[in-house]
Amino acid sequence: METDYEEDDDNVYINEELESGKEQVVVSHAPDQRIVPPLNFCPVERYLYRSGQPSPVNFPFLLNLNLRTIIWLANEEPQDTLLEFCDAHGIQLQFATINPDGGEDDNPWDGLTEHSIISALQTIVNIENYPLLVCCGMGRHRTGTVIGCLRRIMGWNLASVSEEYRRFTGSRGGRILVELLIEAFDTHLVKIDREKAPRWLLSAVK
Repeated sequence: METDYEEDDDNVYINEELESGKEQVVVSHAPDQRIVPPLNFCPVERYLYRSGQPSPVNFPFLLNLNLRTIIWLANEEPQDTLLEFCDAHGIQLQFATINPDGGEDDNPWDGLTEHSIISALQTIVNIENYPLLVCCGMGRHRTGTVIGCLRRIMGWNLASVSEEYRRFTGSRGGRILVELLIEAFDTHLVKIDREKAPRWLLSAVK
């Protein structure tokens, strides 16, 4: 298979020939903006997303999601750039785990109390807050805890909940205390208004 290289303004573009002999579309110039999702970004359900803390390079990507709400799961406030982004685009930023007594931010469960988990989930089960992004510093343990508790509400078995949580925890793996917290969470504490719940949630809790 032959490959032609074309140089333009110090950028190299590749024009490849397919096996069928038809040319692929040639990219004549780089895009004006880089569309970069946040760390550990992933759709959870329709119009519900999870990630690590977005930075300015991620903002063009987030604009495409038309977010109405961002749930911030951390003891500390997010970066000023994220606060300014939410303010500029009318996005509600919910602080779900601000706990001044949580101590240093070196444990994934610091500040993540039952009350804060319920607060986040009450926002998630209301379609009026969508499209919605759940995030924390790295998008791993705290975000994984809230999403794991949501999966419990949806009736997932614990093996499936743990597998999803561990998928985002990186090389160090999951934390047993997080999984125990998810397992022990009382799903009946989250009140679901069936008139305002997302369709995918109603389908799961029938």
